[in-house]
Amino acid sequence: MKLLTDTLARARQEGRAALVTYLPAGFPSVDGGIDAILATVDAGADVVEVGLPHSDPVLDGPVIQTADDIALRGGVRIADVLRTVREVHAATGTPVLVMSYWNPVSRYGVERFARELAAAGGAGCVLPDLPVAESAQWRRQAAEHDLATVFVVAPSSTDEHLAETVAAGTGFVYASALMGVTGARESVDEAAAVLTRRLRTLTDLPVCVGMGVANARQAADVAAFADGVIVGSALVATLLDGDRDALTRLTAELAAGVRPGYPASAVPRFSTAR
Repeated sequence: MKLLTDTLARARQEGRAALVTYLPAGFPSVDGGIDAILATVDAGADVVEVGLPHSDPVLDGPVIQTADDIALRGGVRIADVLRTVREVHAATGTPVLVMSYWNPVSRYGVERFARELAAAGGAGCVLPDLPVAESAQWRRQAAEHDLATVFVVAPSSTDEHLAETVAAGTGFVYASALMGVTGARESVDEAAAVLTRRLRTLTDLPVCVGMGVANARQAADVAAFADGVIVGSALVATLLDGDRDALTRLTAELAAGVRPGYPASAVPRFSTAR
């Protein structure tokens, strides 16, 4: 978890937001997914979320659902997710989180999952459907294995719910930019900025905003008020189109967007050779 918090702190010291990228493990294949995630790191991602494909992804829109279905049909397993974490972290030194619904973790075994994720070099978990009131078992294991527990909050959350959530979470708070499922939008709703301001009054944890960010202009808009910008569906969509170069270009553009001076910022140089 220290690697995650240090990475977010370093971005703040540089006067910018961190770029957090999301791609599901096993898509378009296990090896292909690892290569794609490495490409986003090479192109400027600061933190990586590896999705654990699930048959009933209630928070995810059609783009990520399609990618998850491809991964599941390809036979992806939790062992493949952990292998993805291990290889990405070993190759890059980047903090790697797993984004998972609670059911797969619970069925695999909470202590077993936490232990194996930590052994793979994972920084923690984003658990969007785990209620804080039912999270004690996971949080005990996460603390024992030095893993972050990242909860998702929405613009509709009450002040009481926000306070309860940030008190239980570690690493950062995932603030949803909108109500609904994941997916690219034409603009980022003002509700994201309002939610971030509300969270600032309750916690010193970094606030990373996701859902709906699809391009560098939107990333710049969010970076103006958030500590991190999370992008998933837009990146997944490029891989659904089979365009690896587009994935690299989009990530580099997003990395420029979270930096001061966009659009004048130079797009970071990157190398996909490994």
